[in-house]
Amino acid sequence: MTYKATALHPIEKKILDLVGRDGSLTIEELSDESDLTIDQVRRGVERLKFKNLIMISQDLSVFFELDDRGKSALTTGLPERRLVSAIQLDPNRGIASLAKTQAFEKDELGAAIRIARDQNHWLLPVAGDTNKANLRINQSVLEFSPEERVIERFRNVQRISENELDDLEKKGVELLLRRPNYLKKIQQQIVTVSLTSIGKTKAKEITVSKSLQTEIVSSGAREEDRSESFALDLQAAVKYVFPGKTHPLTDLIAEIKEIFVSLGFAEIEGDIIQTSFWNFDALFTLQDHPAREMHDTFYLSGFRKVEEIASEEQISNVSKIHNKNSINTWDIRESNRLVLRTHTTPVTLKYLADNQPDEAKIFSVGTVFRNEKVTKGHLSQFFQIEGIVTKPDASVRDLMGLQLEFYRKLGIQKVKFWPTFFPYTEPSLQSMVYIESIDKWLELFGMGIFREEVTLPMKIRNPVLAWGGGLERLAMLRLGLDDIRTLYSNKIEWLRNVPKCQL
Repeated sequence: MTYKATALHPIEKKILDLVGRDGSLTIEELSDESDLTIDQVRRGVERLKFKNLIMISQDLSVFFELDDRGKSALTTGLPERRLVSAIQLDPNRGIASLAKTQAFEKDELGAAIRIARDQNHWLLPVAGDTNKANLRINQSVLEFSPEERVIERFRNVQRISENELDDLEKKGVELLLRRPNYLKKIQQQIVTVSLTSIGKTKAKEITVSKSLQTEIVSSGAREEDRSESFALDLQAAVKYVFPGKTHPLTDLIAEIKEIFVSLGFAEIEGDIIQTSFWNFDALFTLQDHPAREMHDTFYLSGFRKVEEIASEEQISNVSKIHNKNSINTWDIRESNRLVLRTHTTPVTLKYLADNQPDEAKIFSVGTVFRNEKVTKGHLSQFFQIEGIVTKPDASVRDLMGLQLEFYRKLGIQKVKFWPTFFPYTEPSLQSMVYIESIDKWLELFGMGIFREEVTLPMKIRNPVLAWGGGLERLAMLRLGLDDIRTLYSNKIEWLRNVPKCQL
């Protein structure tokens, strides 16, 4: 089959032809006159605008429609008109007797009297009536009020444009809007399409010889019958496609795991619920340390006996270390408390204590919890990356070298190290990375060598190099975010536009 290449689709031709004949049309008018749907017209207009054949102007138009009470007034009249009609039928009837009838809702009669007497001057006090209980009809009652003029306009239409109202009707609209449930004000963006100078020339050149419906249907007919009617628009914008893809955090986790494996590490996993013994005590976090307070840790109701998950020798060794270094006596009841792990290191330490490897390179990427207020820079639940190396001659130099290689594989070239303090490592370092896009040095991962107070109670013979940090902090740098909550906001627009391959 041979396709005829042209810059105009049949829908675009139809729009150009109609606008060329009428000068300018709204989107709705184009849809009515062309047998096209609103969506078809909008797509065609966007393509023609891209080709500089049409101009689009947008104006905010105001319309009015009757609300529930307004529709009732169209049938039975406004309350003030019903009031004067009742008085005309019985001039001697007082206001008090009208109040006892069912002709007015409880909030209508007072307002009707005020409008009829004070605003419209339809009613006047009866001479000599000092209590003003009776009213007489004024000749002005024969004239329509501004509100009635507006209500009557809706006799044959459902909507009236503000531009169609005269000054008196505009006053009526203003008064009706003050009354509840009489009139609805609707603001609507009106899009008007007109031709550019190029579009006017193009509109004169095209002819719509067949109905658009015939052209569209023919494009779905037999292949040999549609060669003359099917057109390729070589300038049309490519349609956006949003295929399913994994979350950016999932991609980053997979990338980090691949880096660890490429460096010879093996992955380990463990429970997110830990006893305070493994989460704190075994890592030389003394029982009176501030980090163990409720404002830093999520404690769970209930206890688990440490004896079930640690040997008597391990418990005894840890208690001796604590009693030696703390002014308070170590309490096993505190160790039995269950917590949502505040880091993944208790899983790592238990692995080393149970397996006693002479050499090992292990890592974990797992969920941890901190009892912190969620802000643009902090989460109460996040992922922690952790790497561990143990061997007879492990040194700080090895640790820094591993860090440099890890960052290099992540695309970070400039790294420096800063001395710091962590409860269970000595010496301890903080890695600083330079981010060119913001021209700043930022703290990222913490690292160090496990203290003897951690390794000796567990009979770990060789030095243990450890480093770790938050995955989300790394993701913010990678994705250029300034609010960590964006990672978990599930904003579809952001998720769609995150590149699958980060450069």
